[in-house]
Amino acid sequence: MKPFLFLGTRAEDDTADSEYAAVLRYAGLDERDVRRVRLERDPLGTVDLDDWSGIILGGGPFNSSDPEDIKSAAQKRAEAELRALAERVVDADFPFLGACYGVGVLGGLRGGLVDRTYGEPISAVAITLTEAGQQDPLLGVLPTTFDAFLGHKEAVSRLPDGAVLLASSATCPVQAFRLGRNVYATQFHPELDVEGLCLRIDVYRHHGYFDPPELAEEIQAMARTQHVEHPQRIIEGFVRHYSN
Repeated sequence: MKPFLFLGTRAEDDTADSEYAAVLRYAGLDERDVRRVRLERDPLGTVDLDDWSGIILGGGPFNSSDPEDIKSAAQKRAEAELRALAERVVDADFPFLGACYGVGVLGGLRGGLVDRTYGEPISAVAITLTEAGQQDPLLGVLPTTFDAFLGHKEAVSRLPDGAVLLASSATCPVQAFRLGRNVYATQFHPELDVEGLCLRIDVYRHHGYFDPPELAEEIQAMARTQHVEHPQRIIEGFVRHYSN
C-alpha cells in the first residue's frame, strides 16, 4: 500500500502529536503508513501525488481570513504551499480530506468565500447530513444527524463553484463539502475525542476561541459529558476507500 500524507499546522508539540496519534488510531494505521509534515515548522517540498494513497490535512490556529499584516511568515508560507497543492489536488480529483483548516484551504477555491460570518465556539454540535451527504460514500455511513466536536473562527459563507454540500449545522450552513468525487473538507473535527479536545482547550485558552480564558475548565467539563462517537468513522472510511 502507498502511504498517506498527513499535513499538520500546530506549533505546540503536545497538540500536534495528539492530533497525529488520533489520525493513526482512527485510520487503523501506524507511522509506516502515514507520513507527517509539520507545515508550521518545515516547508512542504515537492509532493508527487503518485507517491501517495491520499492526503489528510489537520486543523490548527491558522485562519485564511486573518488580515495579511498579522499573519506570521510561517503562516504565509504554509498558506501558499497549501493553496498550490489544493489546486493540483482539485484538478486531479486526488483523494484529500481536510479537517477544519481544510475548509479554509479548499473553501476559497473556485469562487468560494471563507470569512468570519459563521464561526462557532468550542462545543459538541449536532451535524445534519444533506441528501447528497446521505448518499456520499464517506459520510453516508453516519447517522443522518450526529454530534461532532468543533470550534472555529472562520467558515465557508459561499461554496466553491461545483462543490457539493454534504452537511450543515444550525449555526454554520457548511459543515462538510466535496469537490469532484474525492476531495473533502469538514468544518468539524472527525479526529477529535474528549481527551484530545480537553488538551486543545488547555493549550489554546489564550487564542481567542473563548473569553475569558478562565472558562477553559467549564468547557472541558461540558466536553466530558458528550458522547461523540460517529465522526471518527470518516477517517476510517477515507483510508479504507483510498488505500492502494
